[in-house]
Amino acid sequence: MLLLNLWNHRPAVLSADGGFVTARLRIGIVVGEASGDILGAALMNSLRKRFPDAEFCGIGGPRMLALGFESFFPQDRLAVMGLVEPLKRLPELLRIRRFLIEHFIENPPAVFIGVDSPDFNLTIEEKLKAAGIATVHYVSPSVWAWRQKRIVKIARSVDLMLTLLPFEAEFYQKNHVPVEFVGHHLADEIPLDIDQKAAREQFHIPENARVIALLPGSRHNEVEMLGDLFLQTASLCFKRDPSLRFIIPAANPDRYRQLHLLLDDYAELPIQLVQGQSQQVMIAADALLIASGTTALEAMLLKRPMVIAYRLAWMSWAILSRMIKTPFVGLPNLLAGRLMVPELLQDNATPEKMTNALMHYFDFPEQAETLKLEFYRMHEQLRRDASERAADAVAALVRARQPIAEIEHA
Repeated sequence: MLLLNLWNHRPAVLSADGGFVTARLRIGIVVGEASGDILGAALMNSLRKRFPDAEFCGIGGPRMLALGFESFFPQDRLAVMGLVEPLKRLPELLRIRRFLIEHFIENPPAVFIGVDSPDFNLTIEEKLKAAGIATVHYVSPSVWAWRQKRIVKIARSVDLMLTLLPFEAEFYQKNHVPVEFVGHHLADEIPLDIDQKAAREQFHIPENARVIALLPGSRHNEVEMLGDLFLQTASLCFKRDPSLRFIIPAANPDRYRQLHLLLDDYAELPIQLVQGQSQQVMIAADALLIASGTTALEAMLLKRPMVIAYRLAWMSWAILSRMIKTPFVGLPNLLAGRLMVPELLQDNATPEKMTNALMHYFDFPEQAETLKLEFYRMHEQLRRDASERAADAVAALVRARQPIAEIEHA
């Protein structure tokens, strides 16, 4: 008995010896940033468990290339940030996108997966879906927070949205967009229980010390806006409690130099500046003062009490504050649906208010312990083996769109 799998875009051809050979399943993936490369590589590994002979092509980073991914362009050609740089690169980005659309329409994959980079990927997904190709978007844009009208384009563009956070899935369900909450890869990577003693030994911090970590961001403009503000806060905290110690992780060598210059004005502070190792720094600390962003999620997964603070240029804040549709900006608060940790934004981000919020954790340690227990439960909620769940959802879509036909021969 001979079984022949007939997949769309996976033609069967007659071999020289009269047998049948089936073309390999092709999966298109486009990632635009280093974080997408991490997700893309993990997803490739999981998809290969379901489709061992699958081929992957599109645009990928070094982790994906190491797994045999065929990248038509270097991934870093898409990694542009800010307002001006994308405009300078717009002609090139449009050419790359046009090539990808034409290539995948002429050579249809079983499924196309856009990983993050929504401004680039959603248009590709829209064109491919209109051509009858199954499309998936992995990592929801913050459509639930601002520019909510984008949901109309998303609905036209994707057959399936894969979200990292549960409240994102709820938003898509309300708007009738097929969605699967797969969990967050950071929740899979970060252990439920952390070793603060080992982290402190790494930085030569006494086990019984009281430590505050300052994380003013990874970009130059963030450190420019928040660095001195955070150090002023540290000075006030130190006046309140001279036993305190401070530690700052610099995201890269440029931020290290930038922060080192700022520290010249704070020679009286017992403060340690380290290169990278932000997670270990957070583990070593008792409380964190952080810029809003993914760092807040990491801090939650590491069960660290935190204060979230952020400032923007006044014009940017005037525009953005009118666009945001959520009551909170910090991911722990968004996940909980209530104010779990303080958010001090723009004019409220003063050294006095940040000091009071940080010292509250030391003045009321029982509340800090309760917060850590809540973070533990939230970690468990997000710890879902994201890559495997994402692969299951993609595989189900592929099989639903491309059913297997069995032809029996005696």
